Amino acid sequence: MNRGNGQTVFTLSMFGLVLFWFGATVVSCTDLQLQVITVATKTNDGLRRYMQSAQKYGYDVKVLGFGQEWEGGNMELGVGGGQKINMMKEGLQEFAGRDDLLLMFTDSYDVVFTNTAEELLKKFKKFDARVLFSAEGYCWPNQELADLYPEVKQQESRFLCSGGFIGYAKDIVEIINHKAIRNKEDDQLYYTEIFLDKTLREKWSIKLDTKSEIFQNLHGVLGDVDLKFVGSRSYLYNSKTGTTPIVIHGNGPIKPEFNRIANYLGDGWTQSMGCQSCGRDYISLRDVKDEDFPTVLVAVMIEQPTPFLNEFLGHIRDQIYPKQKIDLFVHNKVKYHDEAVSNFLETVKDEYHSINHLRADDHVTEVQARNWALEECAKRKCQYFFNVDSTSQLRHQGGLHILIETNRTVLAPVLTRPYQLWSNWWGALNKNGFYARSDDYMDIVQNHRMGLWNVPFITGTYLIHGSLVPSLLGAYTSSDLDPDMAFCKVIREMGTFMFVSNMFMYGHQTDPDNFETTHKNNDLFELFNNPWDWELKYIHQNYSISLDPNYTLPMPCPDVFWFPIVTDAFCDELISEMENHGQWSGGRNSHKDERLATGYENVPTVDIHMNQIGFERHWLHFLKIYISKLQQRAYEGYFHDPPHAIMNFVVRYRPDEQPFLKPHHDSSTFTINIALNTPDVDFEGGGCRFIRYNCSVQSTKKGWMLMHPGRLTHYHEGLHTTKGTRYIMVSFVDP
Repeated sequence: MNRGNGQTVFTLSMFGLVLFWFGATVVSCTDLQLQVITVATKTNDGLRRYMQSAQKYGYDVKVLGFGQEWEGGNMELGVGGGQKINMMKEGLQEFAGRDDLLLMFTDSYDVVFTNTAEELLKKFKKFDARVLFSAEGYCWPNQELADLYPEVKQQESRFLCSGGFIGYAKDIVEIINHKAIRNKEDDQLYYTEIFLDKTLREKWSIKLDTKSEIFQNLHGVLGDVDLKFVGSRSYLYNSKTGTTPIVIHGNGPIKPEFNRIANYLGDGWTQSMGCQSCGRDYISLRDVKDEDFPTVLVAVMIEQPTPFLNEFLGHIRDQIYPKQKIDLFVHNKVKYHDEAVSNFLETVKDEYHSINHLRADDHVTEVQARNWALEECAKRKCQYFFNVDSTSQLRHQGGLHILIETNRTVLAPVLTRPYQLWSNWWGALNKNGFYARSDDYMDIVQNHRMGLWNVPFITGTYLIHGSLVPSLLGAYTSSDLDPDMAFCKVIREMGTFMFVSNMFMYGHQTDPDNFETTHKNNDLFELFNNPWDWELKYIHQNYSISLDPNYTLPMPCPDVFWFPIVTDAFCDELISEMENHGQWSGGRNSHKDERLATGYENVPTVDIHMNQIGFERHWLHFLKIYISKLQQRAYEGYFHDPPHAIMNFVVRYRPDEQPFLKPHHDSSTFTINIALNTPDVDFEGGGCRFIRYNCSVQSTKKGWMLMHPGRLTHYHEGLHTTKGTRYIMVSFVDP
């Protein structure tokens, strides 16, 4: 964060920084000195990672070609790289003829150092070579040259790789000036032809690091290397050759896996110390005034019918961030959610800097909307772009604040579906670019390893530094990929890293896959699909206090217990669902009830059964998960798993309909009775009198449950409701 002229400018560490020299002093070991050389025409996350590891282990790095146009071809797709040699011809002339200096060239965007320069120099001296090239298992780019290579042991790498080499400056300069090479010609072929020429190989005493003593090229050998941890240190061990290489190169088409491994290398994460790199480049917003906070475009994307949408929108509003620094972009593709979204936007319309609302009737596709949001961000020159899909319940009110302070180009909070291993990121990709599970996926999802993780795919919720946004315009468009996959592919191809963080509990994801919108209150029916959200919304916040063995259960009448059980939202929505269904039974006017197996109701009430609204299965599960535990506290020694109930219904009492219920026994082992509305507010009178004990419960509490024995001992009656409408939920358990 830089301040000047009364303004605050937020920049990523090293973002856009011109790099030529990393240090000022070459590293020496006894009579040898070391200068590291690399080629990089632009800054990206790979170069930042490379330079950070070089700094950690004391390497002096000279970067050649920075700011120049790259004309060396696309080496990921084919041959190229000759421009590297031409850049070195220009940049290394000052070292010509020096025999007191070692030059080490490495690639940069996909390389990490894992030990000190001193250790590297010690290893080099043991080779007794003037020049040492790294080695790999593939003869590239000309397979026909394979038979010309010297034989090596089976476990060793036989073929030269140009991604890393070290040697005396005098020899290196001579080698790169040996003959002309065009920019788009292949640099590896250039060095290969020199090595395979016995005369030249002997002239410059060139050897290959076939056992990966110094250089480890990972393409083709991922199964041979293991991450190792010793105290606060991490390193890579080649189990096939028994070596611990220092320069780790993620060459070839294994970049996502290399990025995963590099999360740990350079002591980035160790088993004893956890994430040691997480605080790197951190910025603080603590002392920043509201008017100086970075501007953020928050893109709220509702692309499918989504459960608990009101809660999702509430979490957006509850973010602790100056709202006048936020431009809100909302795309609601779902007609069903129109009312909820419109109500939300009406409530917050004066809070945010601006609101752009695309409705279902606008017929804007997901791809169009996502690209539009990026364009809007670029047009406003926003400093951050924050995408939040409707399946992301961002419960941490400081989530956006923390993500900005973490200071990464692209960063997503780890969000998982509760009780599942489904998350908003992938740890690896298969050969077709689709999901694959990384070795550490389970540990990260389950928070056994906490930190910042470079991953190949993110979705749902993510923060993007504004400096990257102009390069991403149109990134969601693809003819054969989903929008999020297309988007992440573009980011990967740019050399930009996507990080996920599980350093904080930011929230979770909902599961929209089987969300039904056929009910009046559809969230109420999400007990199986989204149990975590269901519990948060519908189970009373004090439910668990009744499970504390040191807590004395309220007992208003003998063997009658009182429990807080459900929220006001549950009560209101259940009443709404019943009234929307509308098919109330006849009550005291008729004992005939075709809903019952016998067709006869002994003590008729005005009611609707749970199975009439499709809630029977949910209610029986509710009994098992939430009621059974309370029953075991109230009536110790009795346990029936699962609890069984045939009669589960909501009763309605009205003075002009059915104001009371005559004395009766319940056909149950125990009965639960939940008050669904509030006495003296929604109705007057009412209650339950237990005749044997001459004890009445009239001051019922909305969302609280009475539990009492059925059949023999607790003969009871429903007292007169004198005004308004009283609703109760009744269940005869274990008849």
